[in-house]
Amino acid sequence: MTDTSDLPSHARQPAIASGRAAVGVALAAIASVALNTVIAVLANAALPAEGVRKGLTLKEYAPLTVVGILLGTLAWYLVRRSARDPRAVLRVLVPAAVLVSLVPDFGILAAGVHLLNSLALVTMHLVVAAITVPVLVKVLPLPHSRS
Repeated sequence: MTDTSDLPSHARQPAIASGRAAVGVALAAIASVALNTVIAVLANAALPAEGVRKGLTLKEYAPLTVVGILLGTLAWYLVRRSARDPRAVLRVLVPAAVLVSLVPDFGILAAGVHLLNSLALVTMHLVVAAITVPVLVKVLPLPHSRS
């Protein structure tokens, strides 16, 4: 590991910021998986014993939750870095991405899953967004528009 103690504080800032971002995103992933587990347990308990279930086991939703958070973080970073007005872009992009993520949740109704199963998955997506966006605001703050 490289010693940066002799560098001026502004030269160390990116390393500190990236570490803070990594910790924040990891905590968002842990919190999201934990809350999604509560949702899955409640949904599985409420669903009828017979019938098709989709996405309500840890091995199904945990990896997708983490991948979704990582992809969302990457998009946030890229918009933050390159958009003239990142706030305006993310005001549109974040809700659009969440809405797109809900399409499969309603699509599985056609595959025969119970409505409660589908609604549990919708809730999981909303929980992930509700946790991750405020974390990203803190750890990857948005600059003011660049005119």
